[in-house]
Amino acid sequence: MANSQAIGAAYLDQDIIDANYSLVNSVTGQVGYTTGSPLISVTSVTQITSKATGVTINAAAGQIVTHNAALAAGAEVAFVVTNNMVSGYDIPVLAVASGGATAGTYLLSVAAVANGSFTVVISNSSTGSLSEALTLNFGILHVAQL
Repeated sequence: MANSQAIGAAYLDQDIIDANYSLVNSVTGQVGYTTGSPLISVTSVTQITSKATGVTINAAAGQIVTHNAALAAGAEVAFVVTNNMVSGYDIPVLAVASGGATAGTYLLSVAAVANGSFTVVISNSSTGSLSEALTLNFGILHVAQL
């Protein structure tokens, strides 16, 4: 380990980039980015026009507020998130933060990942049409290129 430094029974790896902004808490189990990290400087973006409208948010984590256009029962809609921090090897993670009147009526998935973007799919799993603006939390799990 030529670039590592012994610190007792472990090694301090000097190749960790932005280690000052990484959060790993062994007590609470939290893993992520610390407050003030330049990786999450842009935190929110809002769709305009429809739920199919693409958005741009250049951050490793943040929120997307969707349009409140109707989504029929059993229907799906996809939109592209343009993000200069995403590589084709990364794993975008999504969650509904708010806006769904009933838990489980909206399902989220990622249909595609490429350098600079990922595609979000919103599915209406209810038996009725839904017209709500959703707030989606997202985070990017960065994977080293092979």
